[in-house]
Amino acid sequence: MTATTASSPPPSDSAVRQVTIRLRVVGLCGGIGAGKSTVARLLAERGATVIDVDGIGRDVLTQDNVRDAVVVEFGDGVLDDEGHVDRRALAALVFGDRSPESRSRLSDLEAISHPAINRELARRLDALTGEIRPEQTPQQVADRHHLVVLDMAVLVESDLGRLPGGRGYTEVVVVEASREARLERLIGRGMTVGDATARMASQVGDAERRAVADHVVVNDGDEEQLAGEVDRLFDRLATGPVTSEERPVPGRCTPDD
Repeated sequence: MTATTASSPPPSDSAVRQVTIRLRVVGLCGGIGAGKSTVARLLAERGATVIDVDGIGRDVLTQDNVRDAVVVEFGDGVLDDEGHVDRRALAALVFGDRSPESRSRLSDLEAISHPAINRELARRLDALTGEIRPEQTPQQVADRHHLVVLDMAVLVESDLGRLPGGRGYTEVVVVEASREARLERLIGRGMTVGDATARMASQVGDAERRAVADHVVVNDGDEEQLAGEVDRLFDRLATGPVTSEERPVPGRCTPDD
């Protein structure tokens, strides 16, 4: 893959050359309590860049325009004493059960928050560019790809991570665990059985997630067993053919390039 030289002035120490680095972008999802976050952490430890899409979702609720739209839709009852969105109160409204009313409220929230999340996600993906270090040639940079993992609870049932121009994820990793294991983990986090069951019921089922999966990680054992599964997954993702888009990356060039 060749570098594309910026037009206009001749290169200098401060000139920027556009080279192409390939990002392999995968979406990582799993039902609550399945161990998705643990898989994300293990992938990060092995060198992947993990973007916490759920964390972005929490952050965008602090944006004035998103906060105001949430209040218009759901009322002042979703605000805390300081005027911030109370995520627990909001969750109680949209994750209460599988009733049509709850699903409608969840759709209303997603219509507000998901465009903001995708904008921030696109910005972070675009920021995964870097200058060529002095010891690197443009070809060395262009010849490698980098694994990016979008850690997201809601993938199958939403447009999160599907960005204009095909810039989002192109493969899906699904983390699965038995219902019993998930309930035990959620109760261990302090949830009641009722709350845990309601949150699980509000999400799509394993069959729907598996239908879109390119890779499935089963997490019914301990973390040591899971680490072995993640090792094999990372080997496939880090060394297999790149299927995600190629991105132009700005890098420094010198007159000798």
